[in-house]
Amino acid sequence: MAERALISFSDLLARPRESADARIAYGPLDLQFGELWLPTGPGPHPLVVMIHGGCWLADLPGLELMDQACADLKTSGVAVWNLEYRRIGHEGGGYPGTFQDVAAGVNHVRGLARTYPLDLKRVVVAGHSAGGHLALWSSVRGPLRGPDPFIPKGAVSLAGIIDLAAYHATGPDACGGPGTIEALVGAESRGSQDVYADTSPLALLPLALPYAVISGALDPIVPSRFGAAFGAAAKAKGDAMRVLDLEGAGHFELIDPTAPAWVVIKADIKSRLA
Repeated sequence: MAERALISFSDLLARPRESADARIAYGPLDLQFGELWLPTGPGPHPLVVMIHGGCWLADLPGLELMDQACADLKTSGVAVWNLEYRRIGHEGGGYPGTFQDVAAGVNHVRGLARTYPLDLKRVVVAGHSAGGHLALWSSVRGPLRGPDPFIPKGAVSLAGIIDLAAYHATGPDACGGPGTIEALVGAESRGSQDVYADTSPLALLPLALPYAVISGALDPIVPSRFGAAFGAAAKAKGDAMRVLDLEGAGHFELIDPTAPAWVVIKADIKSRLA
């Protein structure tokens, strides 16, 4: 049997996509919104807070990248809150706006549950690529924690850039090279501060909740060596976490419901919602 060709985000977006059930603001700015995918039935439904990737950059696609995955989870009885947020190139994007938006979007699940049948005891945050970074970050937040943060039951990073310092030093240039990381963490404006201390999941270990770090063995954008190294550091800190390196998968297979990798990923997500 011939090997399956790796897909790009353009391949994913070229497919027919379903629409979410509602678009809801979590803040006053244009990009502070999410889309809610709600299963049929009375609920209360378990919920995945989904955070898209795209290198944290405004000129790449946004939450529509996750439509295929959201629709598949919805048909499996899982509600999804798919977040948009300000990115580098948007007014206020980067540090701290990107982080503030994601934190506010995650916190907004409490407001959603006042209107929709959602089970706040069964909430997992999941994200892909740059969103994988934000998913793990939002589970702990560190110095950017803010008052009364909503803490999920677990988290899943899919090809996440979860060690910003390592990716800055040795990562591929697919996201624009070190300059993108520097813009994300506010390196120019923060001077001598440790710009990773409040932005990089590795610097925030232990995360102190169950989570998974899932990589594609063929991923050219976030090679799986980054996930393996993060896993070793997290386990040394005592975190209850799982590292998976999925054979035959590249970067975008991890959010493609037709790919074999998605079977494993969806099973992991649903197990965290049980």
